Amino acid sequence: MPNNLAVALQNSECLFERVEIDRAIARIAVDIRNDYAGAKPVYLTVMHGGMLFASQLSLSVGIDLEFDYLHATRYRGATTGSGLAWLHRPATPLEGRRVLLADDILDEGHTLKAVRNWCEDQGALDVRIAVMAVKKHDRCVEGIAADYVALEVPDRYVYGYGMDYHEQGRNLPALYALK
Repeated sequence: MPNNLAVALQNSECLFERVEIDRAIARIAVDIRNDYAGAKPVYLTVMHGGMLFASQLSLSVGIDLEFDYLHATRYRGATTGSGLAWLHRPATPLEGRRVLLADDILDEGHTLKAVRNWCEDQGALDVRIAVMAVKKHDRCVEGIAADYVALEVPDRYVYGYGMDYHEQGRNLPALYALK
């Protein structure tokens, strides 16, 4: 069977177990709590990949957040990106608000840059980005970086803990990379 998750797992390296992921999320939660002290930011989860990370981070942050989500993707089940498709835009007005975007990974940054720019176009006062992982490479688009990074991962196909392997394995409680 093509793109079989069991075969992928046999040909992958476990990069981080759940306990390591949880510790890394708790670490950046402290920075976020300090940076947003006295504020109630709009907390935007980038679906689907960012859902598990954003949920765990929101529980660890320890401040009140106004939740909403967006679904913007360049992958749509593929392993390479194409044009950005907006499947859902947040309903919460962003005018004059501080916004915290939570996503699974900053790879090259096309999607996160477009989403951040959209938030700014909606009048957001401040837009910061929290990601579970950043890929180690030099291909990021200019002008994008994460403000809060839990983990660094190698420049390989990464899946688990929200990220999919051909629309499979998002709920794996660890991060894996194909060998």
